[in-house]
Amino acid sequence: MEHKELCLPTVEAMKEMQEVDIRTVDRSQLVDIKDVTVDQSLPERERLADYIRQIKNPYCYISNGVVVKVTFSGKTTLEECLARYCKAKLS
Repeated sequence: MEHKELCLPTVEAMKEMQEVDIRTVDRSQLVDIKDVTVDQSLPERERLADYIRQIKNPYCYISNGVVVKVTFSGKTTLEECLARYCKAKLS
């Protein structure tokens, strides 16, 4: 079985993505969420890596023509939220 290296962003890169200001972000650099598809046949970590590869910035993207900024409070990380989302899609 071929081992595929996962290309997850570094902690520093994720922090930089998180700090994007939706008032000044270049909309042309954002991905429309409708263009992102999750391959549910992939293992969880690969689905997460593929989602981030497609969306480019999981904290800031376009949905229905609107720039969306995602923030998290509490103890749940973005990775945990995305993993839960991917698991739910399999159910």
